[in-house]
Amino acid sequence: GLHKGVGRGAPEIDVFEVQPGNTKAGTGEFREMPVGQPFLSSSYQVAPGRVPRPGAGWWPAPGQWYSNLTGGMNTSLNIAFYGSYNHFLDDTDPASQDYWSDAISYNRQLNESHFGKFHRYRVEWDLPDKNGNKENNYTETFGYLRWFLDDEFILEIKGEGLKAAGTGGEISTEPMYMLLNTAISSEWGFPKCPAACPCSTFNCHGGFQETCGFAGGFCNTLNPGAEYKINWVRVYQDKNDPKQKVGCSTTERPTKTFIEAHEEKYMQAGDEHPLKPIRKGGGTCSLTPPTDEIHPKFCGGSSHGVCSLKKNKAPSCECHEKWTGPHCMNPEGYDDIIWEPRETWGDLGFWGPSFGQGMGIGLIVCALIGTLLAAPVVLKMGRRRMEGYRSVEYEPEV
Repeated sequence: GLHKGVGRGAPEIDVFEVQPGNTKAGTGEFREMPVGQPFLSSSYQVAPGRVPRPGAGWWPAPGQWYSNLTGGMNTSLNIAFYGSYNHFLDDTDPASQDYWSDAISYNRQLNESHFGKFHRYRVEWDLPDKNGNKENNYTETFGYLRWFLDDEFILEIKGEGLKAAGTGGEISTEPMYMLLNTAISSEWGFPKCPAACPCSTFNCHGGFQETCGFAGGFCNTLNPGAEYKINWVRVYQDKNDPKQKVGCSTTERPTKTFIEAHEEKYMQAGDEHPLKPIRKGGGTCSLTPPTDEIHPKFCGGSSHGVCSLKKNKAPSCECHEKWTGPHCMNPEGYDDIIWEPRETWGDLGFWGPSFGQGMGIGLIVCALIGTLLAAPVVLKMGRRRMEGYRSVEYEPEV
């Protein structure tokens, strides 16, 4: 189960988020910043947040924001967004239950040429260590996060700055997963709502009332042909560092057994289990001659899978060995180390009988269990005799 006093939050390390647009540095909402649109934002989410804190669009006064932050060339602290205030409708005591969550982020200036080629985005994540190691004379370390774009430094956040803030924040040590998506939100990067525009519905295929809230040219980026391509994702770890592990349920934060025992807490309506099984093949595909092009419509190419046609069914992918996913795009993998093995009777403080002297105890336990199982049958038979019932074998006396 879970460890006492060790929580599981929802930390977030944003490798990059990109905001397009034509609002340049020194104008509009970026009038106080040396970086404008388009830009790349790298950030770390921390909660609970700092109070007092700077207002959006203003540079922080001394002591209002985090220390030990270092930015690279063509970067700027993102003063347009410092985080969010969290209030919940069922709060009974907002003064103690509401809180700020902080976004510690730097923006890196981009230009139009950035979007026409591949780039390398990198994050270095060093975990804090209360006990230190031999190399640093067993001194506590607080970890750090560092971001790079094409090997050019963007930002460093040191754990010392989080500790100095006094909110309990730290460089995260929780198991995490990677999420790569194209999330679009009207809360981030959209222009201010123009006059005579309701900005209540956003639809690129609608009329003026539904398109007037978009930035100029935004809908063109969603036309057929626009793609978000990812060439590779790689994770490097130090196999000699016991703090670095692979898996969601580790010895420091075990969750597997608890979730299995409380599945209903992790499901939505219609779910059968908290996690859906990995689907191998079955994705729709294009019946074309075999090709080596790695693309979902070709089932990852001839080395990954094939597109087959079955009777009365649409063409679908069949994956070769060692490839999985609906379109055979992912290599099969597994966690070779189970950090949270299944519990045994011994974990509950019970040890079964052993041979020798323990055999007698084992026989007594078995005999006792047999007696308890037989007791309801004996009692039931006795009750029936008292009520005048007899078994079919009973023959009355003549």
